[in-house]
Amino acid sequence: MPGTDDAAVRDLLRQTLEQDHTSLVNDWVRQQVEGPGTPEDERELSREATDLLEALRAAMGTTVPVGRIVEQDGAVRDALTSLSERRARAGAEPSATAMAILALKGTLLTAIECRSGEPALRYRTALLVNELLDRAGVLSFAVYVNGRERIIRQQHSQMLELSTPVVQLWRHVLAVPLIGTLDSARTQVVMTSLLEAIQAHQARVAIIDITGVPTVDTAVAQHLLQTVGAVRLMGADCVVSGIRPSIAQTITQLGIDLSHIVTRGSLADALATALRLLGDGGGRPAAVTG
Repeated sequence: MPGTDDAAVRDLLRQTLEQDHTSLVNDWVRQQVEGPGTPEDERELSREATDLLEALRAAMGTTVPVGRIVEQDGAVRDALTSLSERRARAGAEPSATAMAILALKGTLLTAIECRSGEPALRYRTALLVNELLDRAGVLSFAVYVNGRERIIRQQHSQMLELSTPVVQLWRHVLAVPLIGTLDSARTQVVMTSLLEAIQAHQARVAIIDITGVPTVDTAVAQHLLQTVGAVRLMGADCVVSGIRPSIAQTITQLGIDLSHIVTRGSLADALATALRLLGDGGGRPAAVTG
């Protein structure tokens, strides 16, 4: 709708957002509170409604095309992003975010229908509201999904750190009991945590216990070799424990060479080996054969 028609439509929507601001906020909040889903904090919803409606009102006074306001108007985009990310952090379903945008559309359309003026102008304004809020819905859903993915990645990282504790078994002796699959991401966490602990405790022997690792394939073996190599670069010896008969057979069948690494069948045997490496009284290490 070029020319004056477009200007008239935008002006009607701007007037509606400005003059009916309080009733629009209250009605939108009420619909969200009464709708399905997790109960919401009305004060937080009111703040979100105020921010978004004010941003939309200001955007109507710019020259940005309606079809690009959501993407190009910083205030509108920020308000939608904040709304979606808050719901993502609260664990709300994506459908709840979509329903919130639909509720705003219904609220605005009702307000426009009740205004005086030409029916044709109100109709064109309703079309503008539909286009604007459809784009807002797409953006809010995309932000919600990205926010949830970011939260999941953070939680996954935290779980990895919790699942790979570094334990001090003896003076200058550390151990990392591994449970579950050892992939590239977890290897990096193990390596970082272990190397930092070696430096903090001035450890001279590090035990990597794989009793809780269900299977050892070529990838897992390579991850172990990388960790052992990093430990040695820190000036510490490394012992791998938890080599069960089935794992020993698998490693042999795969042709993986661990002959240069000290291995033991149990954590207790590995600790005994570590103490021999340290020597009596923590003095000069004694010779230990693989």
